[in-house]
Amino acid sequence: MALRKPLCLPSLLLLLLLLLLLLPQADTRSFVVDWNQDRFLLDGVPFRYVSGSLHYFRGGLPAWLLRKPNVRLRTSDPDFLAAVDSWFKVLLPKIYPWLYHNGGNIISIQVENEYGSYRACDISYMRHLAGLFRALLGEEILLFTTDGPEGLKCGSLEGLYTTVDFGPADNMTKIFALQREYEPHGPLVNSEYYTGWLDYWGQNHSTRSITDVTRGLENMLKLGASVNMYMFHGGTNFGYWNGADEKGHFLPITTSYDYDAPISEAGDVTPKLFALRNVISQFQEIPLGPLPPPSPKMMLGPLTLYLDGYMLDFLHLLCPQGPIHSILPMTFEAVRQDRGFMLYRTYLMYPVFEPTQFWVPNNGVHDRAYVMVDGVFQGVLERNMKHKLFLTGKMGATVDVLLENMGRLSFGSNYSDFKGLLEPPILGQTILTHWLMFPLEVDKLVKWWFPPQLLKNSRPQIPSGPIFYSTTFSILDSGGDTFLFLPGWTKGQVWINGFNLGRYWTKRGPQQTLYVPRPLLFPTGSLNKITLLELENVPPQPEIQFLDSPILNSTLHKTYIYSLSADTQSDSEPMELSGH
Repeated sequence: MALRKPLCLPSLLLLLLLLLLLLPQADTRSFVVDWNQDRFLLDGVPFRYVSGSLHYFRGGLPAWLLRKPNVRLRTSDPDFLAAVDSWFKVLLPKIYPWLYHNGGNIISIQVENEYGSYRACDISYMRHLAGLFRALLGEEILLFTTDGPEGLKCGSLEGLYTTVDFGPADNMTKIFALQREYEPHGPLVNSEYYTGWLDYWGQNHSTRSITDVTRGLENMLKLGASVNMYMFHGGTNFGYWNGADEKGHFLPITTSYDYDAPISEAGDVTPKLFALRNVISQFQEIPLGPLPPPSPKMMLGPLTLYLDGYMLDFLHLLCPQGPIHSILPMTFEAVRQDRGFMLYRTYLMYPVFEPTQFWVPNNGVHDRAYVMVDGVFQGVLERNMKHKLFLTGKMGATVDVLLENMGRLSFGSNYSDFKGLLEPPILGQTILTHWLMFPLEVDKLVKWWFPPQLLKNSRPQIPSGPIFYSTTFSILDSGGDTFLFLPGWTKGQVWINGFNLGRYWTKRGPQQTLYVPRPLLFPTGSLNKITLLELENVPPQPEIQFLDSPILNSTLHKTYIYSLSADTQSDSEPMELSGH
């Protein structure tokens, strides 16, 4: 048999070139809008996505922006744009290699978020963002915006694909028609389809029925729309990371962000997920295989907690650098206290024999104040709510006002939300001056410095006011996820093994338990420590329990809104609160 002539070098090069052309190349990958057929194309093939949002850490705009008190957030203010540019010039280059056309998995990127709901409506700012994203990410990536129906006018921008967001109770036909006014051609997209809703302290736990959610999804998929479910998995606002809404008044969000989502706060699948999966399977293939089972859950207790001491006894540890002196009180931002707590202290310059009104004008408590005279708890002042107390005291008495940052505004008219005492308090007719301000490092105290030597100062027999309690416990076997229940406690912060689980507010609700992931707990044979900072009143039996299921829907007290008129004398009246 004759030997075949070996391929010459040009032939080898041609063969290699053909092979390379047959292999998938990054530059052949594309995700684009098909303007003629009102759809997306992925690598040239018609494509519709059905996706879901996962809860992540919720930082928002950083507090240090407000160290320039005149900064105008989310506008073309040069100070704000300088911070925006500095951030995105670091972040976006890290994203660039992962864009779909570069071989990654990012098919599109959202610019801003529901900007039309923000009061500024600064088109120059949106143009700046669009130009910045294009300069750093290139022309190929699909950039989009999303807004509710009321926000499309100020939130959309030519050159950014306009999408909408709405829930199952909204008029789908009307809202998609609004999208068509801004995008006459291209796919219909709901970028936030609400599977549930978030909770505010003092309101009932929000839910969306399975029937409503699945019917709405089915109707959108019948139209060929792309849908992203918000939330698909809720989560937890650990530490101080809950946000707040501004809807005529201040609405802080609960620690739980369970959201009545298809996947629960603890990561377990729910009946809502199975129902949604059944709907999606009627329109496109879904991943095969079993879903993971629920994580093991654990019960423990009740456990008795023991007094560590009053917060005021630990000022030398909570603020080791010492206080800041000022004639008038300064905000958190002015003293670089980004979150948590700050104590304001002054002294009475004259005796106050009769109960005298103590208040802060112009709704100047941001967000909640715990007032003490000579260490004795007097009561609470609260933003938009209760705003006056009556105090007595001898000349030279110490007046302490502990301010709590309850969460920064994350939706609506989120103007510069300074925290602390925004105005000097008034006692009777006297403006109180000469303040000492203690920025408190509570997390460091709990994690590194406890247990200190308990100070034997004279205190009331019934514990009240900001006070630390703790205990230790061990778990059996391998344990599991669990939910901390604090029956009878009022309001405060809780840590397990130094990790800040978040805020509890048993007396207001609706959330009654805090999610405790199993990795936070030490294994069998080791002691776990739980620490509470109770801000108001300790129950007669200072106990806690760990449950194997959450309690998220128990509002114990109605929420009231109080008049904020200068005379501070009007009666309170109930106010119905609603979501956005």
